[in-house]
Amino acid sequence: MAALLEEHTVIAVLTQPDRPSGRGMQLTASPVKQLALQHGLTVLQPQTLKDEEVQRALAALDADVMVVAAYGLILPKIVLEIPRYGCLNIHASLLPRWRGAAPIQRAILAGDRETGITIMQMDVGLDTGDMLLRDACPIAETDNAQTLHDKLAAMGAQDILEGLRLLAAQRLMPVAQDNAAACYAAKLLKNEAHIDWRQDARQIARAVRAYNPFPVCQASLNGVVVKIWQATLCLDKQGKPGEVLEVDKRGITVACGDAALRLEVLQRPGGKAQSAVQFLQAMPIRIGDNFLVI
Repeated sequence: MAALLEEHTVIAVLTQPDRPSGRGMQLTASPVKQLALQHGLTVLQPQTLKDEEVQRALAALDADVMVVAAYGLILPKIVLEIPRYGCLNIHASLLPRWRGAAPIQRAILAGDRETGITIMQMDVGLDTGDMLLRDACPIAETDNAQTLHDKLAAMGAQDILEGLRLLAAQRLMPVAQDNAAACYAAKLLKNEAHIDWRQDARQIARAVRAYNPFPVCQASLNGVVVKIWQATLCLDKQGKPGEVLEVDKRGITVACGDAALRLEVLQRPGGKAQSAVQFLQAMPIRIGDNFLVI
């Protein structure tokens, strides 16, 4: 939204209702609401957009266009048709690949080499509307979901500005998506993040990156559930899945179904994420120990 404020008149901001957050579970405004209030903008936080009173309020704004980014609520057809030029969505994938709620994480999990931003004309389907602009971004081998999100957020801010410039100049060229090439980026579930050491180390390494910062990969050792925030492939190591092969200042090397993974940043229950050296001071791990294979 900060980018939009630099070039356009923002007449109102829609964001979801405040949510409990932090240890005290106090109601907390979203970052977009906080920024909107700083600029004295009207903020709307409806529980649903299906309510007729909410729809009348949106129509009264007489907006040219509605820009949507990770809003999280379904926009009914009547709402999509309220702005003069409809609703433009900033989607974090190169559509039609990875429609749905978790495109960034699913791209990393799949081992995709690139992703990107698609500016899309919204319709009643799930990310099925015409593509207006696509901008590719390589996925680095070190990218996790947070770092890739941050790259795409910066790209998306510039891409929506370019899209609006093209819209104003009547130069946008809608391109229909190839539905046959589409795939679905399902919402993340916490139980996905339990490591199965029988998998190939490459797949587990991708999971560690994809689930950072949520829900964070985890594994059980001696009855203790350990979260794994960062890990590196060790392709020259082999052993029984879940077996600790090496323990040194670089990390804890654990055998997988094929090759091994060196765990570099870990977290104990109730503790903070720590380097392997710090972690081992509080929770000793020895060669030959075994992580639980579910």
